[in-house]
Amino acid sequence: MITFHADNIPMPTLSLPQIERWIRAVAAQYGFAVGDLNYIFCDDEKILAVNREFLQHDYYTDIITFDYSTRTRVSGDIYISLDTVASNAEQVGAPFLHELHRIIIHGLLHLTGQADKTPETKAQMTTKEEDALRRLHL
Repeated sequence: MITFHADNIPMPTLSLPQIERWIRAVAAQYGFAVGDLNYIFCDDEKILAVNREFLQHDYYTDIITFDYSTRTRVSGDIYISLDTVASNAEQVGAPFLHELHRIIIHGLLHLTGQADKTPETKAQMTTKEEDALRRLHL
């Protein structure tokens, strides 16, 4: 089950049924079914608190993914700061919704095992994000 929550902020305007189908299709592309997947949209202060409490990191970020996946099923809690998504979109000159879709699928790709800590894995992640974004037909 895929759920979307907003924590003390307005829920972003998304075509949720279409986004759910897209997430399931991308997961299947990598050999996974979707289990319990929770997207939590929040502001910078909330994601900073989550980062401090659970990861002992003292900085803002756009996404934090908690992975509860099994070998065949992606599950997890994905926190997304809409504040940081908006500033990232502005920095790269992308529409807010495009950047939000990118970060939504970024979290899913982490759950499928894609890393992004080295220049090589980051480039692979970007390629997979772009491929997934081409599959989203809004």
